[in-house]
Amino acid sequence: MASEVSVGSVAAAVKSSFTSCLGDVVFGMEDGAVSIFGLVFGVAASANDGQVVLLAGATGAAAAAVSMMAGDYLETISVRDTARARLAREQAAITQHPERKEREIAATLRRAGLSEAEVSEVVGVLAREPARLLGVLTAFDPSLGSGADANPWSHALWMFTADIFAAATPVLPFVFFPIDTARAVSLAITSLLLLLLGVGRGLIAHRNVLQTALETLSVATAAAVAGVLIGRVVSGG
Repeated sequence: MASEVSVGSVAAAVKSSFTSCLGDVVFGMEDGAVSIFGLVFGVAASANDGQVVLLAGATGAAAAAVSMMAGDYLETISVRDTARARLAREQAAITQHPERKEREIAATLRRAGLSEAEVSEVVGVLAREPARLLGVLTAFDPSLGSGADANPWSHALWMFTADIFAAATPVLPFVFFPIDTARAVSLAITSLLLLLLGVGRGLIAHRNVLQTALETLSVATAAAVAGVLIGRVVSGG
């Protein structure tokens, strides 16, 4: 029974972490797939040995994933520290001048369409319980609370995992197939991954799914074309 509770707790924690870092996951997968797709096809266009493509792709994928992880870690720390500093300033302002914050909240409620009676009732509650002021301010700006609680390691690890997974997609065919077959398989499975990512982006952002899918594929195509052109130029082909 205890093990079931433990497994359930871990699963819930992972799900919560994944949900809070969904943006990192999508961005990491897009970056990994697009950048390594371009690299792999640039090398594969001028190489006759799949091992060369594999080495270049694996090295690029690892370097890119670590770089993205480090960047995401530092960005999350910066956002978290900024949010915490803002919360500290708000708390100090509430302690020193609670009536000023009450007026700010009243003005916000009026802009939201509440009547004077409703505004007076809410402000009256806050005047009796000033400790709730910070919670109300955070509710008006949800990013403030979520930013202050952000876990930089969680964001960084999800970014790394997503990036390395997506980056491996165009590379792995060169492990299992001859180079000519690997090119075709890599193109097919990477295109499918990018199509799914585009659909996912559209659903998450409530945008036109076809449009976001085509945008993602277009960016990847541009990266692949750039990689091939540079590969041709460097190889003298």
